[in-house]
Amino acid sequence: MLLYCELRQRTQTHRVARLPPILVLMLSPLAFELPAFLIGLLFGSFLNVCISRLPKHQSISKPRSHCPNCKKTIRWYDNVPLLSWIILRARCRQCKALIPWRYPAVELAIAIWFAGAAHYFRWLATATLPDDVLTTEGIAVIGLAILGFLLIGLMVMDWQTHKLPDAFTLPGTLLGFLLVCTQAIFLNPGQDDIKLTPRHDLRLSSPGSFVAKGNVFLTGPEHLVFGRIVAIAAAALLLLTIRAIYKAVRHREGLGLGDVKLLAMIAAFLGFWPAILALFAGVLLCMAYAITLIAQRKAHSLTRLPLGTFIAIGGLIAALFGTPLITWYTSLL
Repeated sequence: MLLYCELRQRTQTHRVARLPPILVLMLSPLAFELPAFLIGLLFGSFLNVCISRLPKHQSISKPRSHCPNCKKTIRWYDNVPLLSWIILRARCRQCKALIPWRYPAVELAIAIWFAGAAHYFRWLATATLPDDVLTTEGIAVIGLAILGFLLIGLMVMDWQTHKLPDAFTLPGTLLGFLLVCTQAIFLNPGQDDIKLTPRHDLRLSSPGSFVAKGNVFLTGPEHLVFGRIVAIAAAALLLLTIRAIYKAVRHREGLGLGDVKLLAMIAAFLGFWPAILALFAGVLLCMAYAITLIAQRKAHSLTRLPLGTFIAIGGLIAALFGTPLITWYTSLL
């Protein structure tokens, strides 16, 4: 996935296309960021339902939204994302019980994430990029929005319940892989091919002569699709190996399968090395959290920590800054 900063660097020499005034108006923030922000609020409200019910294996469609304290059904005008929480002053209209700040926080986080994705898409639409780059990056924007929705939901669920529901991780992995397959369809012929270069070039001088540049081992689409399959499997295998080693040494479980599926999902959307970056960032953040708890005498060596929450945060970091961070690191080697 090419990120905004990388694409901008690659296209500094391109001028923004001169567009008709009506199209310029359509490409304004009111036509992209604001609708995306409002849609994000709706998706954030739905995500709150998933966060509350999926870890308990409850239906997300029935019953209707209700107050967890008095069990009264929430009226539609009291269920407007973000706005109702402010108007009601964070309290249920019926029983006056406090409404946790998690609800508006999740709604606002998804809204901001979607607005950021829309801003990136608007920049793509106004930049003079090659058609193949524009199409594949447009698909990547969709993947970025979906990945953010999934990671924010899993981050909160693991923090509250120490559970990472398969209803998010497994369909998320499949969806990320399908988006990669869709990107592969729009690759240009010869783009990203892997070739086996022969020892001696074959040169012909007759009409129609050619110089053999090597046999194609994998075409661009095969390279992208098979590479992503390997990335998913390798990410999952890495955590499974760590899990097995820990169990063999400590004789108890130290890593849940939910974390394995979460890392595989990140690899499905971003690839292997961004997934490793997400894992690395997640482990560092989790270690810092653990040290803080131990210093405050709120934890000990057997305390369960929400590692999935921190891996999800690492996934968000990798989605936004993975490419420049990995490029910077490899330049030091």
